[in-house]
Amino acid sequence: MGSSSSTQHHFAFQNAEKAFKAAALIQRWYRRYMARLEMRRRCTWNIFQSIEYAGQQDQVKLHEFFSYLVDHFTPSSHHERDFLNRMFTEERFAQDVETEEGGDFESIEVPDSYTGPRLSFPLLPDHATALVEAFRLRQQLHARYVLNLLYETRRHLAQLPNINRVSTCYSEEVTVCGDLHGQLDDLIFIFYKNGLPSPERAYVFNGDFVDRGKDSVEVLMVLFAFMLVYPKEFHLNRGNHEDHLVNLRYGFTKEVMHKYKIHGKKILRTLQDVFCWLPLATLVDEKVLVLHGGVSDKTDLELLAKLDRHKIVSTMRCKTRKESENLEEQKRKDNQTSSAQKPTPWFLPQSRSLPSSPFHLGSGFKAYKACRSCSIPCGSAVSKELSRQGQVRRSMDLELELCRQQAGFLGIREKRESLPLADCDADAGGMLKPTPEEWKQVVDILWSDPMAQEGCKANTVRGGGCYFGPDVTEQLMEKYKLQFLIRSHECKPEGYEFCHNRKVLTIFSASNYYEVGSNRGAYVKLGPALTPHIVQYQANKATHRLTMRQRISRVEESALRALRQKLFAHSSDLLVEFRKRDPDESGVITLSDWAVAVEAVLHLGLPWRMLRPQLVNSSADNVLEYKSWLDSLAKEQLSRENIQSSLLEKLYRNRSNLETIFRIIDSDHSGFISLDEFRQTWKLFSSHMNIDITDDGICDLARSIDFNKDGHIDINEFLEAFRLVEQSCSEGQASACPQSTDTGESGRSSPGPC
Repeated sequence: MGSSSSTQHHFAFQNAEKAFKAAALIQRWYRRYMARLEMRRRCTWNIFQSIEYAGQQDQVKLHEFFSYLVDHFTPSSHHERDFLNRMFTEERFAQDVETEEGGDFESIEVPDSYTGPRLSFPLLPDHATALVEAFRLRQQLHARYVLNLLYETRRHLAQLPNINRVSTCYSEEVTVCGDLHGQLDDLIFIFYKNGLPSPERAYVFNGDFVDRGKDSVEVLMVLFAFMLVYPKEFHLNRGNHEDHLVNLRYGFTKEVMHKYKIHGKKILRTLQDVFCWLPLATLVDEKVLVLHGGVSDKTDLELLAKLDRHKIVSTMRCKTRKESENLEEQKRKDNQTSSAQKPTPWFLPQSRSLPSSPFHLGSGFKAYKACRSCSIPCGSAVSKELSRQGQVRRSMDLELELCRQQAGFLGIREKRESLPLADCDADAGGMLKPTPEEWKQVVDILWSDPMAQEGCKANTVRGGGCYFGPDVTEQLMEKYKLQFLIRSHECKPEGYEFCHNRKVLTIFSASNYYEVGSNRGAYVKLGPALTPHIVQYQANKATHRLTMRQRISRVEESALRALRQKLFAHSSDLLVEFRKRDPDESGVITLSDWAVAVEAVLHLGLPWRMLRPQLVNSSADNVLEYKSWLDSLAKEQLSRENIQSSLLEKLYRNRSNLETIFRIIDSDHSGFISLDEFRQTWKLFSSHMNIDITDDGICDLARSIDFNKDGHIDINEFLEAFRLVEQSCSEGQASACPQSTDTGESGRSSPGPC
């Protein structure tokens, strides 16, 4: 019996030892497997983010280029000045002032066949809830109710301070949500999971409500409705996408005009004004600062609280509405004086070193950009003194307005609204405008990102704002006695991220932002103790049915597809760079040279050596036949498009910029470029390129692009004209068309030979 028992124990120990070894082997294998998945996920994330930020750089460069042209072009008539104002600032005319008074939407009839939601004011909680349900069922709100809601929203926002104050004493908790980017499903899911807004459940939505997603209009209508129902418990901050110039590129302008073809222009004009009135930040219990982007070493909350936010129309362009109007008026007077001596031509050539495109900037443009850059403070004694006087005057105006309201008199803003147009302009013209320093303050809080390193530097990745380090955060916390900062602006894989010793919390509420399964959404709840409680979610049900490997593989495939399109769009530049590394003209380069060349062209900062297996077929001798590789990229794209490879490359590279240029020229947002818009824009470009062209010549160009001869140019005709220009260039007709291949010149030279 003893021998049998010892034998059994021996086998048991052997089995246990084998089990432990097997468990250790399985654990090691699992950890290695998860590490590889995590590495793939991070590479995928870097691809998406790098391409997104590269697009933002293009956006900034494009608008700076157009701004430079506009600022150095002298209009020869009142009509030209109005066109330039509409191109970038959507200048409001007399009829728009009447619209602002609120009676214009009443003339819009709602047909009996309309089955969508109906609104009556003042709004009640049931109205806002019904609006959410209607949008969930894919119903559309009629333009009359949209405009009515926007007018009421603007009236409410105009009464709010630049920095809202929220207290947890009056509600059980405060919920802070990040970017939504037109994703209605995420907004509905937040309300379903966390509860609808109420006096006991306050909300702060931290900007970037629109663009990219397909339901930006619906997201705005829901947010504005709840803000009017619960004005003390529901707060909105402005984001960098609440900007009409940014909307031109990222889809919101196009969405509004598609959904509201008749009244879309009026809605866009009103929205621009509403965006300007959005508060800049929110303070929770005076301890937690909530703003969209971040801060800089120059951030001054006292200055942000006093400046006139409504004057800052766009963070893409420093000039304000009134400032631009005064400058153009002065130019017009000067032009009239000179016209008495000689006839005024259509354009006045300027002997300046203008840039050829937004991507090849000359020294003159760099100096111009430097004076507008948000990373350079205005440090002159004169500007500081003017700024100080302006702050004192605005502070006094605010105090006087408060006293008048408490005493029952008409407030300054209300009085200005009741004045005739001429009196209003005169009064406004006497007020000091926001200084470049004030504009910089707003740009920094809307565009900045945190970094791990100490200090503060210009955010060259996005093209605007700055990077701020832990020391900058700590200084701000100490100066204003804050506990921590909540910001949004950056998509995070888990929907949130702490940094700077947990003093900065990033919250992003748009789940599946890049692709289904790419990221979670999140929001944060703050109670009286101000301890952040973070809730994560996935609004798309399909993601719950996928394994982690399936989800990562799906997102990785989408990212690599976007990266291959980016590579294909720069095939010509890549070929030049490859040839530099192939002095013997053998047609092959090493894979390490391939990685260096690709980064030199794209500047995306990606780990190309790690991505090489997914982008380049393996080679035994560690070399690449680069012409064959470029041909394979072309075949992949040509399988979807029946266009010549070289032409398709140009379209892939420039389509987003061309569409933005089209919407800039289409200043009335009609969806078409009229003959007048085309003529005024071509005169702007001709003054830059020193091309003398007659009015008849411009009309002939416009008619040649108008392929269907309906009297105006649509987006397809605009792109087709660009394609034909590239085709004629590729066929050797170099003398008949411009030789540039970059975005800026492509956009403006497209009508050339047509």
